[in-house]
Amino acid sequence: MSLRSLPVPDGLAGERVDAGLARLLGVSRTRAAELAADGGVRLDGRELGKSDRLVAGGWLEVEVPDAAPSGVEVVPEPVPGMGIVHDDDDLVVVDKPVGVAAHPSPGWTGPTVVGALAAAGYRISTSGAAERQGIVHRLDAGTSGLMVVAKSEHAYTALKRAFKERTVEKVYHALVQGHPEPTTGTIDAPIGRHPSSDWKFAVTAEGKPSVTHYEVLEMLPAASLVEVHLETGRTHQIRVHFSALRHPCVGDLTYGADPVLASRVELSRQWLHAMRLGFEHPGTGRWLELESQYPADLAHALEVLRGAYA
Repeated sequence: MSLRSLPVPDGLAGERVDAGLARLLGVSRTRAAELAADGGVRLDGRELGKSDRLVAGGWLEVEVPDAAPSGVEVVPEPVPGMGIVHDDDDLVVVDKPVGVAAHPSPGWTGPTVVGALAAAGYRISTSGAAERQGIVHRLDAGTSGLMVVAKSEHAYTALKRAFKERTVEKVYHALVQGHPEPTTGTIDAPIGRHPSSDWKFAVTAEGKPSVTHYEVLEMLPAASLVEVHLETGRTHQIRVHFSALRHPCVGDLTYGADPVLASRVELSRQWLHAMRLGFEHPGTGRWLELESQYPADLAHALEVLRGAYA
């Protein structure tokens, strides 16, 4: 990811963001609109949408993803254990197993949701970069659970807007170390790149606004099962926020989890699962809500800790 910073030329004053960016950066208007939809365009520190207007002399900052090497492409590959929770003409909702990325990216050689859908014969939206077509949100490879993929162009546009406008209900369950106090609360702390490890994220003053709501469902020896509602959707948001509270997800060694506890519950990844997903269906306008169950490794870890009471 590279950051382009420049003043808005007088000649672009009043232009829509997508049209102005297309001229400034030499990209298509569609690509410029995608950059804005992904939250990567700011004017004087304020995030802009594609239809907002540019102001002469304002300081424009644009986050531009690094160009993918030619080797990054969608490889159709079946993913055992990936379930289809909902499927219609507009969208498909999958129950993603651990170890599967949302889409191909430089350095990732494992299976992807996009590749699994291609192998199964699904035709998804052609909007977005070639390797990310149909993708309107992501889950970390190490996080399991529900993910929606757009099949129609209308669904892609509507769902991207819904995620940007925060009208999608995203509910996760996490097993975190210790016992958070208070047992119900909100974590409101900006998240940005880690100052010394660019492959991680951290709470930083310069980060993007990030809001996480949580409620403790069950207290166990050394850990708590919490339900998490995301108001924003930053990369690694839940993991970073709970780590900042000194309650990292069990098994999340990247963000400070206890390796002894992870070994005890036989967990090789963070205990984090996308449990529920709710949104207005882009085709029918009706509210669609779907739910997932804990996969075997997370269920086992939870039972090991519950058994500690015995």
